[in-house]
Amino acid sequence: MEEGERYYLPLKVKNDFFREESMNKKELVESIAGAADISKAAAEKALNGTLAAIADALKKNDKVTLVGFGTFSVSKREARTGRNPQSGKTIKIPAKNVAKFKAGSKLSEAIN
Repeated sequence: MEEGERYYLPLKVKNDFFREESMNKKELVESIAGAADISKAAAEKALNGTLAAIADALKKNDKVTLVGFGTFSVSKREARTGRNPQSGKTIKIPAKNVAKFKAGSKLSEAIN
């Protein structure tokens, strides 16, 4: 390359190193159905029930512990001051409850 010469990357770059993979709900339902040898409808109903039960427990400020997998809990985030990045003005951020997840030992081992 000559000095001052610019190098432009093509817009469609395939690079698996920077690509983020994620499983959506449909794929998770299919995986559950295959693993449990049940219909996709039954797997979706079970998944929806599980997620609703976890959400209900967290609403009550309870912890949900799945031994070896992890623990869902609620943490209180205190009110604080922040800065609007566009205007630079100081703003007040209200207190709120946030969901937390801490991976269990078997899950940690499985991903490492």
